[in-house]
Amino acid sequence: MSTFERYLTLWVALCIVAGIALGHFLPAAFHAVGSAEIARVNLPVAVLVWLMIIPMLAKIDFGALAQVRAHWRGIGVTLIINWLVKPFSMAALGWLFIGRLFAPYLPAAQINSYIAGLILLAAAPCTAMVFVWSHLSDGEPHFTLTQVALNDTIMVFAFAPIVGLLLGLSAITVPWETLVLSVALYIVVPVVVAQALRHRLLASGGAAALARTLAALQPLSLLALLATLVLLFGFQGEQIIDQPLTIVLLAIPILIQVYFNSGLAYLLNRASGEAHCVAAPSALIGASNFFELAVATAISLFGFHSGAALATVVGVLIEVPVMLSVVKIVNATKAWYEGGATVRRQASRSGAT
Repeated sequence: MSTFERYLTLWVALCIVAGIALGHFLPAAFHAVGSAEIARVNLPVAVLVWLMIIPMLAKIDFGALAQVRAHWRGIGVTLIINWLVKPFSMAALGWLFIGRLFAPYLPAAQINSYIAGLILLAAAPCTAMVFVWSHLSDGEPHFTLTQVALNDTIMVFAFAPIVGLLLGLSAITVPWETLVLSVALYIVVPVVVAQALRHRLLASGGAAALARTLAALQPLSLLALLATLVLLFGFQGEQIIDQPLTIVLLAIPILIQVYFNSGLAYLLNRASGEAHCVAAPSALIGASNFFELAVATAISLFGFHSGAALATVVGVLIEVPVMLSVVKIVNATKAWYEGGATVRRQASRSGAT
């Protein structure tokens, strides 16, 4: 690990401060960058996401995807967390914290809207950034890609019914243009570019050329991650300064939800005997959110200035720092995880075969 990577937490903290300050003192510049979007998908952020994940996707050998079948336990755990636990646990946390404990400190007219925003945030799993979290936790890249593809497919059919059930609405208008464009920009385009890069490097210089190029690109990926953080906090710099208490209160149930779902996924994978390289991305996928879709849906259902829209934006703000903390936890507990009896038995069986 390089010195730059070792102090990543410090760089993240500095980027958060810089983003808030720049967003406050240079609002016009950030408004201009923020308005460069199509269907609520910000194009500058999309480019930064490409820089982050293309080197990671270039590691994937599509010929080895069939091996993911061996990790069926991890896939099952992640699907259960994403679709049967996460939306409902967030609804319960929203009701408890926003509807009850924090209600005296929030605008009464926006309470239900805040809860709706939290539910929208939890109802769709993350699509792109999970490749970053998987990479930082030494996750199995084929598992991560397969899990993302499965979640995207399920999202098309399950997002609207789950949200409608939890919000008590008979019909949900899903912003399909945001969903389709996000999948195209965050998955299809980078996968195609990454595989083209991989094939070219392997053809020209073999595995050594691929390894050298990926090593050279790794600092660029981390710089893109930090630049994304500056932009996200810069976009909302004014709101953070204007409504600090509301944002802190909304962040609390989101934080609890992230740690609860990631911890549950991690423990279930350990109990089932899944390898750590699958359990780590499983925990991270189980906890992260598809905030572009959440923000777009909140705005279409409740309006741009609604409490629901603000709640989804809070999810955007804390996504990167909190997921980095989960990465640190799963990395630090790897020895404990692999000390589990079930994990050891599964590893010995795999070695025997």
